[in-house]
Amino acid sequence: MGVATRIELTDDELDTLSTWVRRTTTEQRMVQRARIVLEAAAGKTTKEVAALLQVRPATVSRWRTRFAQDRIAGLSDAPRPGKPAKYDETTERRILAQLDQPPPDGYTGWTGKLVARALGDVSALQVWRVLGKHGIHLQRRRSWCISTDPQFAQKAADIVGLYLAPPENAVVISVDEKPAIQALERAQGWLRLPNGQAVRGHNHEYKRHGTTTLFAALEVHTGAVAVGHYRRRRRREFLDFMNRVVAQHPQTELHVILDNLSTHKPKHDRWLARHPLVHFHYTPTHASWLNQVEVWFSILTQAVLRGLSATDPRQVRQAIDQFTDARNEHPAPFEWTKSVVRPGTLKTRYADLCN
Repeated sequence: MGVATRIELTDDELDTLSTWVRRTTTEQRMVQRARIVLEAAAGKTTKEVAALLQVRPATVSRWRTRFAQDRIAGLSDAPRPGKPAKYDETTERRILAQLDQPPPDGYTGWTGKLVARALGDVSALQVWRVLGKHGIHLQRRRSWCISTDPQFAQKAADIVGLYLAPPENAVVISVDEKPAIQALERAQGWLRLPNGQAVRGHNHEYKRHGTTTLFAALEVHTGAVAVGHYRRRRRREFLDFMNRVVAQHPQTELHVILDNLSTHKPKHDRWLARHPLVHFHYTPTHASWLNQVEVWFSILTQAVLRGLSATDPRQVRQAIDQFTDARNEHPAPFEWTKSVVRPGTLKTRYADLCN
């Protein structure tokens, strides 16, 4: 008959095992193993411990041997191999590559089930797992506008430089237009939902009462905004507005940030030649988001235009003027912190998402 493995505990091991036994949240299998080791350390034989805890002697022998070899760590379950993985990285690449193929006849786009059916040996659930991993939404559509301007870096650096380090004794102004703002007459009010919540909204039916075009000039480093209202958006309206901006800053060097609209940049700009203190800086093509006045337009839309009901364009202009005056009482500039701006890039194939 073999001799039972002798167990001797350190003070820390004794405290740990005793805590496992006393604690009500300890898993019962770990409690049983701790008791086996504690009883063995008390000098009991394997048969005595088995009879006391009502377990098989082989169980007692296993855990006292495991503890003697690996101490506390030996009481944990050994890692189990489990079922072999059915899918691997090759499967993931096949799923993404399938999305780059034309969908089956009769369909204009892929779904998880169609991808699984086309592959044959991959479940729809696995397809959805891979789509979720890469954040792919097959039915969701987004539009974007990527700048392809070959001089993007130079133009962006020029504008960012004006934001972060403007020339001394000069004023930096962002100018742009918001054309065709509609005067919409629509019923508005509060609606009580079945869950008890109350939301503000408006009827889907409305009546049009004409449009107006807004010109805005944002002083980048103060946040103050000057606006002008016009019926159309042509070169003459733009120059009229710029004359008003220049008049507000007499004998001051102005650096004006503009987008690439044709009315902003004629081949021979006689107006700019007559105003040597005014310098135009153009955003890269399809990158008007670099113009800070666009942020102000977004705030205007949220705060005024989206919820406005008007029966005449004059009411729209009045609402815009009141909003502008209210913000100009306590102007605050937008904080620009990004010193380097790069153009965005797109991956045109799903299979490239793995690279």
